[in-house]
Amino acid sequence: MDREEKKRLIRCAAGEVEPDYVLKNVKIADVFTGTLFDGDVAVLGGRIAGVGSYSAARETDWSGKIIAPGFIDAHMHLESAMTSPSMLAPVLLGRGTTAVIADPHEVANVCGLEGVRWLMRDSEKTPLDVFFALPSCVPLNENDHNGAVFGAEDMKKLRSVKWVSGLGEVMNSEAAVSGDDGMLEKIELMSGGTIDGHAPGVSGKMLQAYRAAGVQTDHECSCWEEALERLRAGFIVQIREGSAAKNLEDIIRGALRAGVSFDRFVFCTDDVHIDDAAENGHIDRNIRMAVELGVQPVTAIRMATLNAARAYGLRGRGAVAPGYLADLVVLDDLKSFAVREVYKNGVPISELSMPTGRTRAGRRLTHSVNIPQLPRDCFSLKVSSHFPVIGILPGQITTERLTLPLPMKNGFFVPGGDLLKIAVVQRHDGSGRTGVGVVKGFGLKNGAAASTVGHDAHNLIVIGDNDADMLAAVETLKACGGGYTLVRNGRPVKTVRLEIAGLFTDDRTVNLPEELKEMSALAHQMGVPENLDVFQNLSFLSLPVIPALRITDSGVYDVETRNFVEP
Repeated sequence: MDREEKKRLIRCAAGEVEPDYVLKNVKIADVFTGTLFDGDVAVLGGRIAGVGSYSAARETDWSGKIIAPGFIDAHMHLESAMTSPSMLAPVLLGRGTTAVIADPHEVANVCGLEGVRWLMRDSEKTPLDVFFALPSCVPLNENDHNGAVFGAEDMKKLRSVKWVSGLGEVMNSEAAVSGDDGMLEKIELMSGGTIDGHAPGVSGKMLQAYRAAGVQTDHECSCWEEALERLRAGFIVQIREGSAAKNLEDIIRGALRAGVSFDRFVFCTDDVHIDDAAENGHIDRNIRMAVELGVQPVTAIRMATLNAARAYGLRGRGAVAPGYLADLVVLDDLKSFAVREVYKNGVPISELSMPTGRTRAGRRLTHSVNIPQLPRDCFSLKVSSHFPVIGILPGQITTERLTLPLPMKNGFFVPGGDLLKIAVVQRHDGSGRTGVGVVKGFGLKNGAAASTVGHDAHNLIVIGDNDADMLAAVETLKACGGGYTLVRNGRPVKTVRLEIAGLFTDDRTVNLPEELKEMSALAHQMGVPENLDVFQNLSFLSLPVIPALRITDSGVYDVETRNFVEP
């Protein structure tokens, strides 16, 4: 805003210049005091000029409705929605989300700097404000065989971009607490912004060292005790409720019991499917859940707005007050939190022009599945009686290490009951390197499921109760350039194509929410429990920094001992 624009805003606030329009007779959610009060909201040039008693030629009477600031997702991966940002934006805006902090380390792991730049270009086309936390751990560590490197030199090329908010989640906590020069260089390079964390299971002196390294936030708290330890160490706790990881209830209940302030909490989704956001909500869902658990409504709104804006240095956002951006959400009430209307920069989203064309993607993004012809016995797994099983925990991305009797034939594992084979195939360099393990909890019968979404290296991950269907699933995703597939009797039951880096689509002829709902229903028909999203849970099983057991293209990895498991 230049000097003349500011002068005009001041005169409008003083009642000397007519606003562009006025939202009349509303109840303002005051995030500064935690209360509601009655008034009008005057908007001029995309900003709030004043709150009080105003009039204009253009007015909307919202009698009895609540006006809140636009919601902010404090940490998410756009790629997990599986659509380009310009396709995702209308869904999130419709749910009241007007800004997100995105960590693009998923596409960076596949296509490096080229992938990050593509995501930024596409994001700029949309009214949704997308801020980027530049990836800190690409590749994640020496155990991850991904498709690209994104290092300090790449950060230097992007850090001056106005939409860059800081450093993406420091997943390699070991490097941070050991004072690794490469990691500290990245933290120092981005120290003008917010340094995001990722520290599941880190506690005691190691957590103190992690904070001393400069990390400021953490979204990996799975219980109240972890959240409290981080609050006491000076972290901002990002309360996560997404499509896979659901930690909100434990943390909110604990905070209410302890009577602590909510000033250091923000909301995030981390990973959310577009169908889940469209049907069940985004940050509006997090607010609603918190209120149902006993949080005062305006306090919950504050966590989704002002707290997040302050955490990321987003000045002029997060409140309904003079000088703030007119990013506003009209709510029916403070129970359902049903969104009646959303204003972005002072314009109703129904009047905004949404992008329709594709953003050009280079060959590296559109030809990212490079797997050779695999041998028929590539999924054979020779096991001993002590070979551990990866146990799925519904609603969590952590797993448990199980010791169970394994069905075997001639020393090789044979799937049976709820014990399935799980494998990761390296898809970036054509090596076809394959790691195989045993997993319990998916319930899949007579078939296989496969995905090229496998955090964070995003190799191809497949589960099944027979090798033939698992091989057919791999071949299906090779042929379509990536995505999700369900296979039975050697044939695809359904495939959702994700042609950009094997992570998302920008094909506007596809109704992705409906496609995903249909895929989910088919998975449940094949035995997957109703409380499990097979592909969302599958995608995290190759992430070798979250306890307890993971599967990579090198085999089963024990996160706690930091060793691969011997068959």
